Amino acid sequence: MIKNSPSAIALLPARSGSKRVADKNIRPLAGHPMIAYTISAAIQSGIFSAVVVSTDSPQYAEVARIYGAEVPFLRPVEMSGDVSPDIDWLHYTLRRLRELGREYDCFSLLRPTSPFRLPETIQRAWNEFVAVEGVDSLRAVEKCHEHPGKMWVIRGKRMMPLLPIGPAEQPWHSTPYQALPEVYIQNASLEIAWTRVVLEEHTIAGNVVMPFLTQNYEGFDVNHPYDWELAEKLVRTGQAKLPEIK
Repeated sequence: MIKNSPSAIALLPARSGSKRVADKNIRPLAGHPMIAYTISAAIQSGIFSAVVVSTDSPQYAEVARIYGAEVPFLRPVEMSGDVSPDIDWLHYTLRRLRELGREYDCFSLLRPTSPFRLPETIQRAWNEFVAVEGVDSLRAVEKCHEHPGKMWVIRGKRMMPLLPIGPAEQPWHSTPYQALPEVYIQNASLEIAWTRVVLEEHTIAGNVVMPFLTQNYEGFDVNHPYDWELAEKLVRTGQAKLPEIK
């Protein structure tokens, strides 16, 4: 951990039961379970006092420990469903750790499904976060390729613009992409926040959120079989770099 820096913990959510890509968190990618790359990136960043995996699976817990993470307790099953909100397991984990005498100023949410997030990515985000006063959290974003100004909501045989913005003679849906304002979409690679937003306000991001612009494939997220095939290709062709496993 960087000297005189706020204390921070890395939290890696890795519930079992993924349906689109079975056991994706521990599925081998380039010779190691996918979760290993996020664990290694977190440890090698030098930012965190602890790297903790939150999982409901004893098998996942064993894999996480092999690669250097802690799993001090398993996540309750009722917080591990397909639609379980992150705030529930985050609050549970930080509260349980506090009961064990382990308190941290900040936490970083690092999802194992972003294997191309490097130690340098985390360092860059952390340095940006601690350099800005008055923010509750930082969230990774990237430029949106599909502009919401060209999206529609369908109601039967009619549709209306999702964002009815712009003059009547030149609405956004009829404006060239290059002329539209830049819009960013969040990706799943990285979040940093003060722990008070979870423990005191019961939110993940708070009210004041600053952006962190990911570069190249840092924000790539594996959610579908196609994503997995693309991740393997990116590694095989050298287009994307994985964190080193030590």
